[in-house]
Amino acid sequence: MPERVIVTGLGLITPLGLGVDAFFRGLREGTSGVRRIDDREELAGLSVLVGAPCDDFDPKAFMDGKRARRMGRASQMAVAAARMAAEHAGLEPTARGGVFVGTGIGAMEAMVDNHRVLLERGADRVSPFLAPIMMPNAPAAEVSIELGVRGPSMGLVTACAAGAHAVGLAWEYVRSGKVDWAVAGGAEAVMLRLVCAAFDRMGALSRSTDPASASCPFDARRDGFVLGEGAGIVVLESHSHARGRGAEALAEVVGFGASCDAYHITAPLERGEGARAAMAEALHTAGLSTDDVDYINAHGTSTPLNDRAETRAIKDLFGPRAYEIPVSSTKSQLGHLLGAAGAVEMGASVFALCSGFLPATTTWREADADCDLDYVPGMPRPAQPKVVLSNSFGFGGQNACLAVRAP
Repeated sequence: MPERVIVTGLGLITPLGLGVDAFFRGLREGTSGVRRIDDREELAGLSVLVGAPCDDFDPKAFMDGKRARRMGRASQMAVAAARMAAEHAGLEPTARGGVFVGTGIGAMEAMVDNHRVLLERGADRVSPFLAPIMMPNAPAAEVSIELGVRGPSMGLVTACAAGAHAVGLAWEYVRSGKVDWAVAGGAEAVMLRLVCAAFDRMGALSRSTDPASASCPFDARRDGFVLGEGAGIVVLESHSHARGRGAEALAEVVGFGASCDAYHITAPLERGEGARAAMAEALHTAGLSTDDVDYINAHGTSTPLNDRAETRAIKDLFGPRAYEIPVSSTKSQLGHLLGAAGAVEMGASVFALCSGFLPATTTWREADADCDLDYVPGMPRPAQPKVVLSNSFGFGGQNACLAVRAP
């Protein structure tokens, strides 16, 4: 008999602030972490003027300076979020635990900085820590070291779906009894000139100069995503393990679906067939029907192609009932956190189940004929959802969907 899998802790570092309280308060009040970034010297000269940095994050609040210098910013955020999550859950790591942390890009800042050193000062001046800092599994490895977890430790690299895939894989490990508990999620911190220029050159980033409207998922004005940074870690436990130590259940993960478009390296299938398959699989593994879903936390990037394809996928799967289900994107407040997005949006799904409110698509103003669902515009809406789907879709056509319900 598969184990039930309970969410008992959250650790969140987002553009809305540090910790669960700041995140939940920001969602409840409809505030935004998107701002002008042309005041950052390292981003000077870019066409992109708006972003969503985590200005409050100081790694030295969570670790000593020497250790911080030997990590990339994404790993620093992952370690800090994992500590927050373990403390929130009241979890004392034991032998039968696991770590699953995704990232989309990794420590690009270390590579950029050391490439400059190589060119200007020579090979013997390149940091001896560069290789372990920049490897994509570094966030997972550093979290394992921080918490002393000697069970399975895996770094997932599936672009913008990495955080959700990490939670989904952790769910499968806990559900099967391979581990009693896991910390899982994602981290990303690549607000660099090179990365911004790369996304901008491919037409993925918003060129808006107004932070209040730059990230506007499902809106007719959308012209690209806003790059953000952050980390989200959840503690998942088997029901028996959580009950045995008297842990409070915040939510229950009941299903997970993954698929690949196998179509294009950046563009989704026009009708969102891959997204539809991931949602259908999440419902199937949960033993739920489309009639059971009360809210969808959308991937909702604010790009023309993604929002249209995701809307079509929802309509194809849910039929006429799609128009009855609230669908919103917290990227309107957070920007796009890339490999961390799915894990942070898992936190938003827990918010929806616990707070009595649905997160809003705060920047939605103008209807689009291709995006005609209920996107919870403006401010959070009072509601008591029982079942939530959380969507995450990444470059490479890699799709993930998590099904979560109230405990």
